[in-house]
Amino acid sequence: MALQRTFSILKPDATRRNLTGKINAKIEESGLTIVAQKRLWLTRTQAEGFYAVHAERSFFGDLCEFMSSGSVVVQILEGENAVAKYRDIMGATNPANANDGTIRKEFAESIEANSVHGSDSEENAAIEISYFFSAIEIVG
Repeated sequence: MALQRTFSILKPDATRRNLTGKINAKIEESGLTIVAQKRLWLTRTQAEGFYAVHAERSFFGDLCEFMSSGSVVVQILEGENAVAKYRDIMGATNPANANDGTIRKEFAESIEANSVHGSDSEENAAIEISYFFSAIEIVG
Protein backbone atom coordinates (compact mmCIF):
# COMPACT_ATOMS: atom_id res chain seq x y z
CA MET A 1 0.00 0.00 0.00
CA ALA A 2 1.36 3.42 -0.94
CA LEU A 3 1.68 6.45 1.29
CA GLN A 4 -1.30 8.71 0.71
CA ARG A 5 -2.55 12.13 1.83
CA THR A 6 -6.03 13.18 2.80
CA PHE A 7 -7.67 16.39 3.94
CA SER A 8 -9.41 17.02 7.26
CA ILE A 9 -11.38 19.85 8.82
CA LEU A 10 -12.12 20.07 12.53
CA LYS A 11 -15.42 21.91 12.34
CA PRO A 12 -16.68 24.88 14.42
CA ASP A 13 -18.56 22.64 16.89
CA ALA A 14 -15.30 20.85 17.72
CA THR A 15 -13.11 23.95 17.99
CA ARG A 16 -15.73 25.77 20.09
CA ARG A 17 -15.55 22.92 22.63
CA ASN A 18 -11.72 22.80 22.59
CA LEU A 19 -11.60 19.27 21.16
CA THR A 20 -8.70 19.88 18.77
CA GLY A 21 -6.18 18.04 20.93
CA LYS A 22 -8.46 15.07 21.62
CA ILE A 23 -9.35 14.67 17.94
CA ASN A 24 -5.71 15.03 16.88
CA ALA A 25 -4.74 12.36 19.41
CA LYS A 26 -7.24 9.93 17.83
CA ILE A 27 -5.86 10.75 14.38
CA GLU A 28 -2.26 10.18 15.44
CA GLU A 29 -3.08 7.04 17.45
CA SER A 30 -4.53 5.57 14.23
CA GLY A 31 -1.13 5.83 12.56
CA LEU A 32 -1.82 8.92 10.47
CA THR A 33 0.60 11.84 10.62
CA ILE A 34 -0.50 15.49 10.57
CA VAL A 35 1.84 17.04 7.99
CA ALA A 36 0.14 20.46 7.83
CA GLN A 37 -2.33 22.22 10.09
CA LYS A 38 -3.74 25.72 10.62
CA ARG A 39 -6.67 27.38 12.33
CA LEU A 40 -8.89 29.63 10.22
CA TRP A 41 -12.20 31.43 10.42
CA LEU A 42 -13.81 30.90 7.02
CA THR A 43 -15.80 33.68 5.44
CA ARG A 44 -19.16 32.74 3.96
CA THR A 45 -17.61 33.12 0.49
CA GLN A 46 -14.72 30.77 1.35
CA ALA A 47 -17.15 28.16 2.72
CA GLU A 48 -19.30 28.45 -0.42
CA GLY A 49 -16.21 28.00 -2.60
CA PHE A 50 -15.05 24.94 -0.70
CA TYR A 51 -18.49 23.29 -0.71
CA ALA A 52 -19.41 24.42 -4.26
CA VAL A 53 -19.92 20.77 -5.25
CA HIS A 54 -23.02 20.83 -3.00
CA ALA A 55 -24.39 24.17 -4.27
CA GLU A 56 -27.58 22.61 -5.66
CA ARG A 57 -28.32 20.57 -2.53
CA SER A 58 -30.93 21.70 -0.01
CA PHE A 59 -28.45 21.78 2.88
CA PHE A 60 -25.87 24.01 1.12
CA GLY A 61 -26.92 27.30 2.74
CA ASP A 62 -27.06 25.87 6.24
CA LEU A 63 -23.74 24.08 5.75
CA CYS A 64 -21.96 27.25 4.62
CA GLU A 65 -23.53 29.24 7.46
CA PHE A 66 -22.35 26.65 9.99
CA MET A 67 -18.83 26.37 8.55
CA SER A 68 -18.40 30.15 8.75
CA SER A 69 -19.85 30.41 12.28
CA GLY A 70 -16.56 29.82 14.13
CA SER A 71 -12.98 28.78 13.72
CA VAL A 72 -11.98 25.55 12.00
CA VAL A 73 -8.72 23.61 11.87
CA VAL A 74 -7.71 22.47 8.40
CA GLN A 75 -5.21 19.63 8.15
CA ILE A 76 -3.35 17.37 5.79
CA LEU A 77 -3.02 13.81 7.05
CA GLU A 78 -0.54 11.30 5.67
CA GLY A 79 -0.25 7.56 5.99
CA GLU A 80 -0.95 4.19 4.41
CA ASN A 81 -4.38 4.26 2.75
CA ALA A 82 -5.00 7.64 4.44
CA VAL A 83 -8.35 8.45 2.77
CA ALA A 84 -10.06 5.21 3.83
CA LYS A 85 -8.32 5.11 7.21
CA TYR A 86 -9.45 8.63 8.13
CA ARG A 87 -13.00 7.94 6.97
CA ASP A 88 -13.03 4.90 9.29
CA ILE A 89 -11.71 6.99 12.20
CA MET A 90 -14.30 9.72 11.56
CA GLY A 91 -17.25 7.34 11.62
CA ALA A 92 -20.61 7.66 9.88
CA THR A 93 -21.88 11.14 9.00
CA ASN A 94 -24.80 10.61 11.35
CA PRO A 95 -23.21 10.09 14.79
CA ALA A 96 -26.14 7.87 15.79
CA ASN A 97 -24.90 5.38 13.16
CA ALA A 98 -21.18 5.78 13.92
CA ASN A 99 -19.19 2.95 15.48
CA ASP A 100 -17.97 3.21 19.07
CA GLY A 101 -14.55 4.80 19.31
CA THR A 102 -14.93 6.96 16.20
CA ILE A 103 -14.57 10.75 16.30
CA ARG A 104 -18.20 11.39 15.41
CA LYS A 105 -19.56 8.86 17.92
CA GLU A 106 -17.51 10.44 20.71
CA PHE A 107 -17.66 14.13 19.83
CA ALA A 108 -20.41 15.02 17.32
CA GLU A 109 -23.37 17.07 18.52
CA SER A 110 -25.64 16.21 15.57
CA ILE A 111 -25.63 15.07 11.95
CA GLU A 112 -24.84 18.68 10.95
CA ALA A 113 -22.43 19.52 13.79
CA ASN A 114 -20.50 16.26 13.42
CA SER A 115 -17.07 17.66 14.39
CA VAL A 116 -15.02 16.65 11.32
CA HIS A 117 -14.86 16.59 7.54
CA GLY A 118 -12.65 14.25 5.54
CA SER A 119 -12.00 13.76 1.85
CA ASP A 120 -13.93 10.94 0.18
CA SER A 121 -11.32 10.10 -2.49
CA GLU A 122 -7.69 10.72 -3.43
CA GLU A 123 -8.84 13.05 -6.21
CA ASN A 124 -10.98 15.15 -3.87
CA ALA A 125 -8.22 15.15 -1.25
CA ALA A 126 -5.87 16.78 -3.76
CA ILE A 127 -8.49 19.41 -4.66
CA GLU A 128 -9.35 20.12 -1.01
CA ILE A 129 -5.69 20.30 0.06
CA SER A 130 -4.90 22.81 -2.68
CA TYR A 131 -7.87 24.97 -1.62
CA PHE A 132 -6.24 25.67 1.76
CA PHE A 133 -2.51 24.90 1.52
CA SER A 134 0.49 25.85 -0.60
CA ALA A 135 3.39 23.42 -1.04
CA ILE A 136 5.61 25.38 1.37
CA GLU A 137 3.15 24.72 4.23
CA ILE A 138 3.38 20.93 3.96
CA VAL A 139 6.17 19.34 5.99
CA GLY A 140 5.80 15.66 5.09
